[in-house]
Amino acid sequence: MTVSGAAVERDDRTWRESELVADSEPGNLQELRVVESELNERWPETKIEPTLDRIRALTDLLAEPQRGYPVVHVGGTNGKSSTARMVDALLSRIGLRVGRYSSPHLQLVTERISIDGAPISPAGYVEAYRDIAPYVSIVDSNSEVPMSKFEVLTGMAFAAFAEAPVEAAVLEVGLGGGWDATNVADAQVAVLCPISLDHAEYLGNDVAGIAEEKAGIIKEGSVVVLASQTPEAQEPILRRVAEVDATVARAGHEFGVLERSVAVGGQMLRLQGLGGVYEDVFLPVHGEHQAHNAALALAAVEAFFGAGSERQLDIEQVRDAFAEVITPGRLERVRSAPSVLVDAAHNPHGARALADAVSSEFSFRRLIGVVGVMADKDARGILAELEPVVEELVVTRNSAPRSMDPDDLAALAEELFGRDRVHTEPRLDDAVASAISLAEHTTDPSESISGAGIVITGSVVTAGEARALFGKEPT
Repeated sequence: MTVSGAAVERDDRTWRESELVADSEPGNLQELRVVESELNERWPETKIEPTLDRIRALTDLLAEPQRGYPVVHVGGTNGKSSTARMVDALLSRIGLRVGRYSSPHLQLVTERISIDGAPISPAGYVEAYRDIAPYVSIVDSNSEVPMSKFEVLTGMAFAAFAEAPVEAAVLEVGLGGGWDATNVADAQVAVLCPISLDHAEYLGNDVAGIAEEKAGIIKEGSVVVLASQTPEAQEPILRRVAEVDATVARAGHEFGVLERSVAVGGQMLRLQGLGGVYEDVFLPVHGEHQAHNAALALAAVEAFFGAGSERQLDIEQVRDAFAEVITPGRLERVRSAPSVLVDAAHNPHGARALADAVSSEFSFRRLIGVVGVMADKDARGILAELEPVVEELVVTRNSAPRSMDPDDLAALAEELFGRDRVHTEPRLDDAVASAISLAEHTTDPSESISGAGIVITGSVVTAGEARALFGKEPT
């Protein structure tokens, strides 16, 4: 069994990324490699000194490009990337030129800076870096700690959006909120997706404390579009709203999902927006959580344009925008017979949403899981959420240095699944091939293999590398 696409390079993700732009001009490819090599000498996103001092110093030197366009800021724990993409699609369909900054990327770092709904080109990425590099050096020379890679990328995005120029920017928080580098921008609309435990090494294990940090993106006089939250998360958010005299719109109160039904290739929605009811909205992605992300995005764009009870967005533009939404690596089908789904769930909350969607919207004869997680994540929690819906599990690793050793992951899995249901493959491509073989196995010659399914999950990196294995382009 051969999986289409080049084999994943397990020890050097930068080289794997460069393979994905092999169709670019050779000079651009080489320059992208050089730039990524320089950036990778900086602190990675897994090493953080919580402060806005360095990014603020950089934006001051750049004449504050982040103030040249209105901003929708998307924070929370799960659903940020999908919600940001939906906001981007709505704003674009209504007629604005939109820049979107997101993290982490699935396959290629250029995905992080999107203009007009598409990743910046390798040449554009290199140019954005070279343009701000002298100013980054100035900040480095005046700081005890040099700028991190994420801080530099954030500065690149701000500058690229100003250069384009864009008419609106959608910024996805990297980690936290108040001290995330994106927070030097003052958003007129702050979106808070569901908040749960994640990144405990930086945010702690207290949901209320995490919510307080994430609420830091709420600025004076802004509109806050709030997903359904647990009481312990909602209380500090509403306290922040009152402190800065913001306005809040809450899922289940001012907006939400009125009706939802599974449809071919996605779902049909009836949404309550701030400006009224939006009927017959097709969303080409699966999962109840994505329906709630759609309601969140709709309310955010309504708030952006000042919609209310007397002012509704154009329903045809809303339908067109949602119908074109692409959410790579989020319950994305990359193969049929057997069906292979890729999902970037990387914490228990995300794994629970994945499991719910698979059990409610797919009728698999049997489901095989391929899981590769990061060593600093709650692997046991992820596996526990998947166990009820996965018949057999293939544990593996991705190319990131932080990826959990497959033998350690297998030991955890065997405690939950039992030894007979767990298989180990050190390489992701071998793990996928093994899962396909397991899915195709049947003792009944008359039984169709089309009813079998495979889900590849556990990490954004795992999802991205799985997409590459099946020949999917970065988007």
